[in-house]
Amino acid sequence: MTARLWRAYSVLASCVLTLALLLALAFPVFADVAVPQLTGRVVDQTGTLSSGDIALLSQKLRDFETRKGSQIAVLIVPTTQPETIEQFSIRVAEAWKIGRKKIDDGAILVVAKNDRHLRIEVGYGLEGALTDVTSRRIIDEIITPKFRNGDFTGGISDGVERMIRVIDGEPLPVPSPTVNFGNLDDLAPLAIVTLFVSVGIGGAFRAMLGRLLGSLVTGGIIATLTWFILGSFGLALALGGLGFIIGFIADLFSAITPGTGRSRGGAWSSGSSGGGWSSGSSSSSDSGSFSGGGGSFGGGGASGSW
Repeated sequence: MTARLWRAYSVLASCVLTLALLLALAFPVFADVAVPQLTGRVVDQTGTLSSGDIALLSQKLRDFETRKGSQIAVLIVPTTQPETIEQFSIRVAEAWKIGRKKIDDGAILVVAKNDRHLRIEVGYGLEGALTDVTSRRIIDEIITPKFRNGDFTGGISDGVERMIRVIDGEPLPVPSPTVNFGNLDDLAPLAIVTLFVSVGIGGAFRAMLGRLLGSLVTGGIIATLTWFILGSFGLALALGGLGFIIGFIADLFSAITPGTGRSRGGAWSSGSSGGGWSSGSSSSSDSGSFSGGGGSFGGGGASGSW
């Protein structure tokens, strides 16, 4: 009797362990799809769009954000299963936070290619213009007809264009000046010019106007040159401030005779520089630079299929 019970117990334990192993192996199949990292205005995990298509669409969205302030992003994934596209899209919206904070003027076009589903997710601030009905019409009349013909690039591009036109009709706050740090090729010569103007030409202004006022004038000249060359307000302020600091410190060092601690009587000399200013690597492309502005979403928008 004891042997039979022991065999029955062994069989039961084996069944339980086998069932647990099967469940463990099956669990990842039913896990939610991870929200992709926001690497740019267009994120394609399916290889549907070419690099040229992504570049053109990203530039269009970048120009729109610069002009209007609103942010639009495009996401293409193979599937959202086991979630519906509505559940997945709101998770993406909450993670990416497209649109400006407290204005909430963001929208995301999500395409689940293998599921043949898509959705336009709309931030709170655009729900008055990009309504559920309007979003559905864009999907049904603009996007899905081209998707059915296999023209995914055309459907996405035309759909985004219609979204931009609709949002353009919504009165929104004017976008704040953005900090554009250009690229490394622009910054390298500017670094040299900043150093030269601060120490060289700036010396004449400091001799005429004094250390403080002369350094301020020098920084203003550098800021103005930067503004005209790159058109970046943020970078103009940064390099202008750097020029002021370099010029002011250069005069402090040159005003003291090395090894004596005594003043040279205000004479300016350049001397050799033991180090240079170098810019950090920066890129104006979407990769690594684009991020959501903190916008909020409440589930507004529409879904469709093809």
